[in-house]
Amino acid sequence: MRASWRIVPDLPPATPARGNAASRALGRAVLRALRWRVADPVPDVPKLVAVVAPHTCGWDVVVGLAAIVALGIRIGFLAKRQTFRWPFAWFFKWMGGIPVDRDAPEATVARAAEAFRTSDRLYLALAPEGTRRKVARWKTGFHRIARAAGVPIVPVWLDYRTRTVGIGPLRPASDDLEADTAWLKSHFTAAMARHPERY
Repeated sequence: MRASWRIVPDLPPATPARGNAASRALGRAVLRALRWRVADPVPDVPKLVAVVAPHTCGWDVVVGLAAIVALGIRIGFLAKRQTFRWPFAWFFKWMGGIPVDRDAPEATVARAAEAFRTSDRLYLALAPEGTRRKVARWKTGFHRIARAAGVPIVPVWLDYRTRTVGIGPLRPASDDLEADTAWLKSHFTAAMARHPERY
C-alpha cells in the first residue's frame, strides 16, 4: 500500500462534524477491512443535499455508514415517523434522522426545509431511486427540498469496481428539474453498482 493512499480525506472547516478520534478510527478500520475508501474531498460548505446513487443492495448502507463514521461527518436523513418510536427513537435522532410522513410529500419537503432553516450546519443525504430495485424514474424530493431550503446539491456515489466513495462538484438547485437531474445522472453509471442490472 502506498504511503499516500488514504482511507478518507480530512474534513474542511465548514462541514458538519460529529464523533471523536476513537469513532473515526473505528470507521476507518471498517472501511479498510472492506477495502473501501473515500476518494474525493468533502465540500467546504455548511449545508447541502447529497444525492446518493446507485442504490442496489444492502451493502450500500453498510459502506455508507462506515464512510460517515470514518470521516467524522454529521449527515441527516429522512425516515418515516413510525421509525421514531421507543426504544429506538433516541438512536435514530442521534444518527441524524428527521421524522416525516411519507404519505404527505409536500409536508416532507416543508419539514426538511425547516430543518435546514433551524440548523447552522446540515447535510441531508437522499437516495433518489427510493428502493434497491430498478426504477423507471427518480423521486424528485431531493430537488424540491434543495430549492425550498436554498442549498446546493452534490452527487455522491459508491463505485464497486474501484471500491471508492466518490463526491462530485456542487450545483445550485435551479428551477429546471430536468436539467439538474440530467447533470446528476451524468455522474452515475450502472457499472458502479453492486448489481448493475438493478440501476
